Amino acid sequence: MSESVAVFHGPQPRIRRVAIDRPWTWLAAGWNDLWRVPLVSLACGAVPVVLGWLAVALLLWLDMPYLVLPLGAGFFFVGPFLAVGLYEISRRLETGLPVDGEAVLSAWRRNADQIALMGFALLLLNLAWMRIAQLLYAFFPWPGVPSWDRFTDLLWHATRSLPFLAAGTAIGAVLAAIAFVLGAFSIPYLLDRRCSNLFEAIATSVAAVKLNVRPMALWAGLIVLLVAMAMVPGFLGLIVVLPVVAHSTWHAYRDIVQFDAVVGDEVPKNAGSPG
Repeated sequence: MSESVAVFHGPQPRIRRVAIDRPWTWLAAGWNDLWRVPLVSLACGAVPVVLGWLAVALLLWLDMPYLVLPLGAGFFFVGPFLAVGLYEISRRLETGLPVDGEAVLSAWRRNADQIALMGFALLLLNLAWMRIAQLLYAFFPWPGVPSWDRFTDLLWHATRSLPFLAAGTAIGAVLAAIAFVLGAFSIPYLLDRRCSNLFEAIATSVAAVKLNVRPMALWAGLIVLLVAMAMVPGFLGLIVVLPVVAHSTWHAYRDIVQFDAVVGDEVPKNAGSPG
């Protein structure tokens, strides 16, 4: 399937329409990247796990157990920003550049201000979600602020828990969908195209999702499933899942976003695209 449409005038990105089953190819490529440099990739995956533990501990210390679940869901908002170093690993692997800790930690410097702006936008979405979660908790008549053990018991057994969970899931899904459309390929684009800006990146991401609704919907569903399963054992699964998803996202970006011309040190179109 070779149909593509122009996103901008001039030597700018073009979006390729791909088959609905392409996410499986992206996952295979991401898995391969993980085991090409396992130490660095797994170390990148461990960082959000430690941050998650610290955040949960802080919420419990502040007697806010009702924000633990929204905190976990917030990963879907800030995940792309946390994966900058992992995108850089895949970029370096495809271009034959060496991969080391210093290169990964300094990846954001390739387009520092624009990547920071995108991270800030994702953070705002996450903060909005956390605030909505607080309002939802206040809207339903819970008996005070229970401990974490008591809260989980109330959550799964109280009669008010079903509408609470339904409302939270619906609102969270809408916000997560917005974050996915805006950020699916924004940070990989900014990392790849050093002279690009946030508006180009978001426009490219939106165009990519719009032209590939079914494969991107499958990809979003796979991300939700993998991340949700990874969070069950105390976030530990993210050590593996985050690198796999991030590496796969880079290959998805390469597969869908193409360029008519090479600019500066940018990689030619189709470089590193799976399959």
